[in-house]
Amino acid sequence: MKNNSTNNARIIYEFTKYLKEAKRLDDSTIDGVLKSVNRFEEYTAYIDFKKFRAKHAIGFKKHFLEKKSIHTGEKLSKATVLTATRHLKSFFQYLVTQKGYRAKINYSDIEYFNLSEKDTRIANAKRKRNVATLEQIMKVLEEMHCSNPIEMRNRALVAFIILTGARDGAVASAKIKHIDFAEQSFYQDARDVNTKFSKTFISYFFPVGELPLKVLNEWIDYLTNELGYKQNDPLFPKTKLAHNKNQQFEAVGLLKDHWSNANPIRKVFAQAFEDSGLPYFNPHSFRNTLVRLGERLCRTPEEFKAWSQNLGHESVLTSFYSYGDVPDYKQAELLRKLAKPAENTPSDMEEQFKKFIEFQKMMGNK
Repeated sequence: MKNNSTNNARIIYEFTKYLKEAKRLDDSTIDGVLKSVNRFEEYTAYIDFKKFRAKHAIGFKKHFLEKKSIHTGEKLSKATVLTATRHLKSFFQYLVTQKGYRAKINYSDIEYFNLSEKDTRIANAKRKRNVATLEQIMKVLEEMHCSNPIEMRNRALVAFIILTGARDGAVASAKIKHIDFAEQSFYQDARDVNTKFSKTFISYFFPVGELPLKVLNEWIDYLTNELGYKQNDPLFPKTKLAHNKNQQFEAVGLLKDHWSNANPIRKVFAQAFEDSGLPYFNPHSFRNTLVRLGERLCRTPEEFKAWSQNLGHESVLTSFYSYGDVPDYKQAELLRKLAKPAENTPSDMEEQFKKFIEFQKMMGNK
């Protein structure tokens, strides 16, 4: 943003501070907002924000809706455009509260960033999610190599995420001390672990079979007994690089440092699934796998509430709305069952409904 005016640079700095300190957004979210602001500046040739008018919002929308992705060559998705325009609305709504901008910007002009109702519906439409099955994940674990420390770490990484459903940012910052095998738990302590919204909670290992437990247990034993790692050292240390004889970097071992971000974890997943001949499923998608498993295993509302809390969700509805879409195959299966005579008697169904209502009342009183 080297062409920014001094005024623009100053107010962007203040806006960044506002997002971080007042709105408490994380750095990756702030980067996304600032990227949208920069795109607007590029479109307007870096005019002073005080000169903003409705025509700039209208022109930017048209420009962005026609813009093509440098990666795919296709037009940007409506969801991408909607995200950018929402970022810009929030930015200019902030500006009209600031000295020197209140009298310059007409609040109603900001509304011109809104997409049409049709484009908004398209942008908000839920897309079909590809979710790895537990069987596919076990296949990946069985086929991953473990002949050196890096391969052992990578295998344990996949095992750990299906055991805990932890987000990749939390995994990258986890320490050995956060794992309790006696309790079969991962203590996501926000003082050390990069959790969403800096929330502290305990994730108990999900019932996904013996293999992930065995892989993780062997990995921690190797770290502590063979490599001499201490409780405060990273659970998944970053790779140590060194020059080879051709003066090129190559992996030579492990450091006692955390990864600075989750990108290496995603690369491990991409390689592991590719090596198994399966499509790529990112680390976060394992949470979808676990929600679907919970829908199958949990027999009461209370059980699913516990399952949901284990993922760090305060509300069961978060699990349902964010992760619990009924997949196509399940939808068809359920509808076929409904076409057959019901196996449950009316009294059975009535009793289950009563239990659900009682549980909802109990949770509402807490």
